[in-house]
Amino acid sequence: MNFTPLEIEGAYLVTPRVWKDDRGFFFECWHEEKFRDAGIDARFVQDNYSRSSRGTLRGLHYQIRHTQGKLVRVMAGEVFDVVVDIRKGSRTFGRWEGVTLSADNQEALWVPPGLAHGFYVISDSADFFYKCTDVYSPEYERVLLWNDPELDVAWPLLDGGPPILSPKDAAGIPFSDAELFP
Repeated sequence: MNFTPLEIEGAYLVTPRVWKDDRGFFFECWHEEKFRDAGIDARFVQDNYSRSSRGTLRGLHYQIRHTQGKLVRVMAGEVFDVVVDIRKGSRTFGRWEGVTLSADNQEALWVPPGLAHGFYVISDSADFFYKCTDVYSPEYERVLLWNDPELDVAWPLLDGGPPILSPKDAAGIPFSDAELFP
């Protein structure tokens, strides 16, 4: 596995070593020792799997307590995946970064605790899988406004139209009003 640090402090793009032949392919998705050697000491307690249709935007989510680190990957399709640093003490506080994750590139993204996270589906559909370091706690979940002008995330919106949003995501909070991490 190759761990490429992103500009957002603590986030990594994880590129597996893939073995391919005429039968298909194989790769390791998670290897505790290799992640620890890369500086990611994560203990996962929950796995989640979602399927979303083209043009769906999920996020930008985080939990203010029971903070979750996430290892995210796309099992089918393609997404534009975004992290936002909401840790006031971080050198990258208030910045965002996006990567393309797909079943074809087989890369994963390590999202450390203290970042908001979301993704936008650019294929017909996408199956999204992620491991979490803490359980989902809806009472502590917060949502940043996906199109907050202060963050200015460059979502690759298809046909220039608005994304498909859940009511929760449509009611996101502006960054300037959000509950943040120290």
